[in-house]
Amino acid sequence: MRKLFGTDGVRGVANTYPMTTEIAMQLGRAIAFLVKQQKTGSEHSSRIVIGKDTRLSGYMIENALASGICSMGVNVLLVGPLPTPGIAFITTGMRADAGVVISASHNPFQDNGIKIFSKDGFKLPDGEEAIIEDLIFSKKMDSLRPVAEEVGKAARIDDAKGRYIVFLKNTFPKRYTLDGIHIVLDCAHGATYGVAPHVFEELGAKVTSIGVQPDGKNINHECGALHPEVMAEMVRNEGADLGIALDGDGDRLIVSDEQGKIVDGDQIMAICAEEMIGRQKLAQNTLVATVMSNLGLEVAMERMGGKLVRTQVGDRYVVEEMLRNKYNFGGEQSGHLIFLKHNTTGDGILGALQLLVAMKKKERPLSELTQIMEPFPQVLKNVRITRKIALDQISGFSKKLITIEESLGTKGRILIRPSGTEPVIRVMIEGEDEKLIDEMACELCDFIAKQTGC
Repeated sequence: MRKLFGTDGVRGVANTYPMTTEIAMQLGRAIAFLVKQQKTGSEHSSRIVIGKDTRLSGYMIENALASGICSMGVNVLLVGPLPTPGIAFITTGMRADAGVVISASHNPFQDNGIKIFSKDGFKLPDGEEAIIEDLIFSKKMDSLRPVAEEVGKAARIDDAKGRYIVFLKNTFPKRYTLDGIHIVLDCAHGATYGVAPHVFEELGAKVTSIGVQPDGKNINHECGALHPEVMAEMVRNEGADLGIALDGDGDRLIVSDEQGKIVDGDQIMAICAEEMIGRQKLAQNTLVATVMSNLGLEVAMERMGGKLVRTQVGDRYVVEEMLRNKYNFGGEQSGHLIFLKHNTTGDGILGALQLLVAMKKKERPLSELTQIMEPFPQVLKNVRITRKIALDQISGFSKKLITIEESLGTKGRILIRPSGTEPVIRVMIEGEDEKLIDEMACELCDFIAKQTGC
């Protein structure tokens, strides 16, 4: 059983276990210890980048992490608020030994999290996270405390935001501009607020920005990728060509077409995959997605002459599959899009730019491009739980699930899983009859809630 890490780092309510300053300091020490063990034959001192989103608790956790890292004789590079993919970019660009992101992504402000990148810009695999947990709970580091001139120091990187803006603009082909395109941009009062508007404006777009006034407590609150209806309504009111909603740490996006219709990650992937297949740039004509992606995406890929490979939920599992089999494009329905040619992790701004490339090449509005994929009706519901529990430990669950599956037959699928980032069990059902699958999902949720006492 994992003690700290979930599917995307360590998460929890800030200042309660495990998101305490004590654990953050221990994580800092363990990451530094691991970095020093892995670094051999180099004359340069070890360095770890730390970035964060705009949550109030980010200051407290940042200081604790930096203290832990410095206490193990490793230097810290502080970049302040910057999107998660920007921190991956800075980590590799500055040849640092690791990168740490303080963010709970799409969660509310009272939550926070810690995600770790290797020196190559990829999220740590399960094995290395297990080593970090062992270092913390076995107390192996207690006797390893550098002293005097051997402790580390911290420095601030003031131009990190500018470096990342230039990188993003360079992923957009120089033969195109965004002149004449009006974009409604929702930054969710998060880490992209100081980056995304500049990127799209400097490429020529007219940008109507919302969600760009973070106060430490409004991140993701009724805005951003979690609430794209706000952005979509403004697209209709403003007569814009496109709406872009980013999440709190900027690693995913949801968009709206010019009619105000929400377009999710599956539809964006279908559009971008077709464009890449047309240029013979989609490796092995294969798109990597998770078990949550709609059956319609699978059908669309087959129609294009490509195929869809699925992984378990979590963008890092998508990346691991891409690296293992040399694929170059993948993502999640939630809006994580990974273009390995450009970056090592999901990047909302970069994904929006690649979608805009497809729109420019086709010279067609987004509402027409989305017709490449016909989504199957899909219902996703959450059951909030008070404690972690395996599905097979819920009394009568297996029998109940079999009954529902038999009712659904071969005309759909059911996926039920505990969330790795929130205290909920997710119930997803796809099928041809939307009313029927909604009733089935409600029935399963009610059963789980009753049996778990929630």
